[in-house]
Amino acid sequence: MPPRDFSVGSPHSEPARFLTASPAVEAAASAAPPVARARPARAWRRPAVRTLSALAFAAAVAGCSHEAEPWQLTDVSSHLPDLRFTLTEDNGQTVTAAKFQGKTTLVYFGYTHCPDVCPETMARLMQVLEKLPPADAKSVRILFISVDPARDTPQALHAYVTAFDAQHIRGLTGTNAQVESLAKRYRVAYQMEKRDPNGSYEVTHSSAVYIFDGDGRARLLATSSATPDAIAHDLRRIIEQGA
Repeated sequence: MPPRDFSVGSPHSEPARFLTASPAVEAAASAAPPVARARPARAWRRPAVRTLSALAFAAAVAGCSHEAEPWQLTDVSSHLPDLRFTLTEDNGQTVTAAKFQGKTTLVYFGYTHCPDVCPETMARLMQVLEKLPPADAKSVRILFISVDPARDTPQALHAYVTAFDAQHIRGLTGTNAQVESLAKRYRVAYQMEKRDPNGSYEVTHSSAVYIFDGDGRARLLATSSATPDAIAHDLRRIIEQGA
């Protein structure tokens, strides 16, 4: 099976053609560092995958916010499309973005065999939920969207996400075409790496968290450098604005 490469500025390809952003965004993307491969399991000690398209996109739009109080995360309002998808939830049922209407939704693209970045990100988001007032946390949903649908069955995703938080996290998967289409929609970079002699493989992927308000509008982008305090601060603002 040929590798899927949605990476921006990847050392293996030219910048992905689905990026039709402004010249400023494209210039930032072309200057972004190359995608880093995920490290073995021992790399739990430090992040191993850097956000490519997310960091470039964040740098390009960081100066576009005109809020009286600046956001601590990157404001992507009007720069990314509303939340829309049709996928398979970890309960085996077809699900659309409409199910999460009224919820502040955090979207993360990863995979269950990820040795470091994905579990680290999920743990960080658990810290974010702990920092929110209970009423605010109740209105948050985290969508873990697999970039490895071949291995991430609904059952595998269910076991993975419930190990972190059965109440707030939902695992989503789909066909290759569904995942690829959604990745293009939100400029997510991912690529399956070469299989080892045992047939195992890793998936290099972007590590940003996309934040949508209760109306499904893209509002903020949290890169891997965003602290739980910063994410919680901006989440409270979005929730308050929608109240």
